[in-house]
Amino acid sequence: MKRFFPLILALILAFALVASDASAQRFTKRKMYNSVGVNLNAMNYFGDIVPRTNITSLRLGATRPNLGFTFTRRFAPRISGRFGLSYGRVTGDDQKAADDKDKDAKFRYTRNMNFRNDIFEASVVGMFDLIENRNNYIRRPDFVPYVFAGVAAFKHNPKGLVGSEADAPANLKGQYVALQPLGTEGQNVSGKGYDKPYKRGQIAIPFGAGVRYKLDRHFDLGFEIGWRKTFTDYIDDVGGDFVQDRSDLKSPAAQYFGYDITRNDGAQLGTFGEYNQAGEIRGHNNEKDWYIVTGLTLNYILSPKIKSPKFR
Repeated sequence: MKRFFPLILALILAFALVASDASAQRFTKRKMYNSVGVNLNAMNYFGDIVPRTNITSLRLGATRPNLGFTFTRRFAPRISGRFGLSYGRVTGDDQKAADDKDKDAKFRYTRNMNFRNDIFEASVVGMFDLIENRNNYIRRPDFVPYVFAGVAAFKHNPKGLVGSEADAPANLKGQYVALQPLGTEGQNVSGKGYDKPYKRGQIAIPFGAGVRYKLDRHFDLGFEIGWRKTFTDYIDDVGGDFVQDRSDLKSPAAQYFGYDITRNDGAQLGTFGEYNQAGEIRGHNNEKDWYIVTGLTLNYILSPKIKSPKFR
């Protein structure tokens, strides 16, 4: 997917620009219109805490809801611009996602990380309809497939669940703890070559496809799937290597998540045994995380106000 992403985006934008230039000249303001929409979606993520480290590997049991609001402006027979706000959650758990009997997944099962992350997103995308509408909104086609691409800004906050193990911080058992401030890969330590703390505010590139179906004069029902290419490897707080020394983690919570994670069944898998060695790889820091939003949209078309011509 990452190999073809620049080509996909370039083709979408090229089609949009060519179509916009050719058709906007014949699409008057009287035919332009706005619509507002609400989204009910399913949200998934791809990163280090999935069954397989490839873009097609998703654990359906980790699917969480996503809600959103959109405002769309139609500019041309095929071209619209859309602004969106959304909130959703992604999750991951090595114990549930990784198979300890699979040699390729045993490292992740042993690592035993878990997280949840609430993501707030604002996006602006361009939409290219595969079926054009040269008429007003009342005479729009009944069924329209489309593609889209744009840019998004999002804020995230990965958290980990502290278990009930004997070595877990007693005052945090059963609680979700924000992971970024802990510096679980030594980000809060200077002079040892660790990365700097990652930013909770990030940029993503949304792109995807969907279809719209005309319900009546004002309402459209849509189905859409969209990928978000991010530029961070820390949606799940896992991206680099284990710390070089336990003392580099400055709190019991940081040590629990960054060095000595155990499983809820009491197995001591996270104590730097066969796989979790100090300074060894904890995540795949050359692989950036993705999240995927799939779901339904109900759009309401706002009747445009048409000014009558002035006569003298």
